Amino acid sequence: MKASARKSWGVIVLMASLCAILPAVAQAPYRFDSATVSGLPARNIGSATMSGRIAALDAVEENGRITVFVGAASGGVWKSVNGGTTYKAVFDREDVQSIGAVAIDPSNSKIVWVGTGEAWTRNSVSVGDGVYKSTDGGENWTNVGLKDSEHIAKILVNPSDSNDVLACATGHLWDDNDERGVYQTNDGGKTWKKVLAGANGSSGCAMIARSKQEPKTIYAAMWDFRRQGWTFRSGGPGSGLFKSTDGGATWNEISEKNAKGLPPKPYGRIAVQVAESKPKVVYANIEAEKGRGLYRSDDGGATWTKFDASNYMVWRPFYFGNLIVDPKDENKIFKPDLILLLSNDGGKTSTWFLATTTATFTTCGSIPRTQTS
Repeated sequence: MKASARKSWGVIVLMASLCAILPAVAQAPYRFDSATVSGLPARNIGSATMSGRIAALDAVEENGRITVFVGAASGGVWKSVNGGTTYKAVFDREDVQSIGAVAIDPSNSKIVWVGTGEAWTRNSVSVGDGVYKSTDGGENWTNVGLKDSEHIAKILVNPSDSNDVLACATGHLWDDNDERGVYQTNDGGKTWKKVLAGANGSSGCAMIARSKQEPKTIYAAMWDFRRQGWTFRSGGPGSGLFKSTDGGATWNEISEKNAKGLPPKPYGRIAVQVAESKPKVVYANIEAEKGRGLYRSDDGGATWTKFDASNYMVWRPFYFGNLIVDPKDENKIFKPDLILLLSNDGGKTSTWFLATTTATFTTCGSIPRTQTS
């Protein structure tokens, strides 16, 4: 055998030997104990869970293109012009990064409203400083008021009047404050008027809803609550469900006294939503001492029927307080939760549509409720 051939075979044998040895080396155990990380301080390595939650979003389709605005719990506002394929940050220059509400003007998609301060009131939420408005599709923003609201859960823009806007201000978590409730502007944010106030300093707006088919009919859920470092109260005399039929100028409470089928007060947090395709269909997920669960009305709130009261429907209402109705099907309703709940029969039954996390939480007590997080 020639020297060159012997050399080639030698290389092949050596490589084969290494291939046989490497798996054994790779499988060797690696020692990991306290000494491995000794002296390494805790540090922030990214948004992770605490600030990465998605608190609000809105989207519009124009000329075959879907534009999406996403509000993060502590990560500002993000915009996508390709249906969510890619995003860019559009709120980084502002003073706060906690977002509670995002609304695109139905009659002018260049006008975008943002309510700052996450409204899903964990003890880890960050605060906001009011309402922001953009007139150029999110490129530039102006703070237009309600700076002491700290947490805003929803913004509704009148589909036929861009200057008529309602803001659902939840208010301070840790103390009483005046700037909470339902506010309305009729001049595009230059001035605001409180059109629905809570019964006390701890009561703010938890949610507002309406159908674009009947924009003057509005439902608002008021919420009496207080978070403290060691406990959490959800519920009290300031909680209730209200309805306006004149665009927010006047309000009447809907309760067991004037509406058949509702549970007795006191209430905690209420999630309310209106079916876009049938405005008389209204859903309310009610936290109550007796009879908590998902309620449906087919006559604009005059009578109610209790449906789903399963664990995922009723637990942690301070955090999972949102309902979404399919705009074309009044019987198809979603509830974002630890998992995503879906009902195709108007709330009578629900299925676990999508698992999102494996975390486990517990609730305890009755109204007033005590929560640990």
